[in-house]
Amino acid sequence: MIKKELLDVLACPKCKGAVRVSKNEEYIVCDSCRLLYEIREDIPVMLMDEAKQVEDTSGY
Repeated sequence: MIKKELLDVLACPKCKGAVRVSKNEEYIVCDSCRLLYEIREDIPVMLMDEAKQVEDTSGY
């Protein structure tokens, strides 16, 4: 699980905007860019090359 302190300082690498944790806690979500950043072993992988583009982030 991502600590709130870490989430407070994270930003989307693409737009520098706010991010959130997905409902299933498997991704960091940027609603603006519609990108999902995978969380591996409790570490968010905030690399644009590895981000997953989705049409709608409301399900995450």
